[in-house]
Amino acid sequence: MSYNFDEIVQREGTEAYKLELREMVFGSKDVLPLWVADMDFKAPPAVIKAMQERASHEIYGYTIRDKKFTEAIMVWLESQHQWSIKEEWIEFSPGVLPSIMVAIHEFSEPGDKVIIQTPVYPPFYSIVSENGRELVKNSLVEKEGYYTMDFDLLEKQASDPQTKIFVFSNPHNPVGRAWKKEELRRIADICIKHDVLIVSDEIHSDLCLFGNQHWVMADLFPELSDRIITCMAPSKTFNVAGLSTAYAIITDQKLKARFHKRLWAMQLHMGNLFGGIALEAAYSEGAEWLTALKKYLEGNALMVRDFIQENMPEVGFVLPEATYLLWFDFRKWGLSPSKLKKAMVEMGKIAMNDGVSFGTEGAGFQRMNIGSPKVIIKDGLERILKVRNQVYKH
Repeated sequence: MSYNFDEIVQREGTEAYKLELREMVFGSKDVLPLWVADMDFKAPPAVIKAMQERASHEIYGYTIRDKKFTEAIMVWLESQHQWSIKEEWIEFSPGVLPSIMVAIHEFSEPGDKVIIQTPVYPPFYSIVSENGRELVKNSLVEKEGYYTMDFDLLEKQASDPQTKIFVFSNPHNPVGRAWKKEELRRIADICIKHDVLIVSDEIHSDLCLFGNQHWVMADLFPELSDRIITCMAPSKTFNVAGLSTAYAIITDQKLKARFHKRLWAMQLHMGNLFGGIALEAAYSEGAEWLTALKKYLEGNALMVRDFIQENMPEVGFVLPEATYLLWFDFRKWGLSPSKLKKAMVEMGKIAMNDGVSFGTEGAGFQRMNIGSPKVIIKDGLERILKVRNQVYKH
């Protein structure tokens, strides 16, 4: 089957976050929205069909997630990641962030320390600090646009008795790293040595590009079983983020029992009717669509690379190993973060995520979402070039 990712689907009038919040975030509705991390592609046909069939029933009451839900997850993880899991390891959650919040409340106390690797997805900051824990930044090391980890610093931070949790982004948002086996091995060793719980956000795990592979940490290192919670969802993969359906995989049953009890205490266990249906359809019939999607995303990323090399080679950019999120380095333009954002909005009429929202390490950077038809991404690049031609002194 062929899929038309070039089709432009009008999202006006659907209460789309990336459209409706432009004025609040950027001060203007007249900007091309390449910021929020959902895609402008239709969900897979199987998902649309399953949703429409269920919607035709006309009663949308309280609904359980039965064996079809867990079996779909088990089959998907086996086929895509060669991870054989058991049904009793699966815990439903309405989202990866709620899963992280549950873990923070259950496995740490107010005042305890939680490590994150910056620059990173902005809610990682608030989910730690706004829940009364102390944020510890393990800044990634950037060299010519490529990011690695500071393991010496991580070891020092993890050795603090007050450090209880490491919230890990794998693949990493926004820098696009699909972490390698040897990197994961170092993390595992450090967290085992210092008794630190790993909450691994693997929401982008299905979106590895250019031959890169996602390694599931809990599968690689069974010795981590009593100190790792793996958080996954179909939301980024199949563009169903609005359905608030995710899950945690916890192999150690004592750990899972505590997570389960806290999740239910917080009343986060119900979810919604259509999320389960979408997951089952996507995981059962969406593999071919995903293969086509990744090929299209790779084409978009290569188009961006070629455009930058030809028209603005001073802009730092490395092809992502995973995700449909690109991380641009505009520091050679010599603008402060606020002036860079202002120029993009006012001169270029383009809305990307401001790098500093991911942490101080993101100053001078912007994040672009390439999960859109090529013509839209090309338009975005032309808008960036327009800004460049007005502000870059070369």
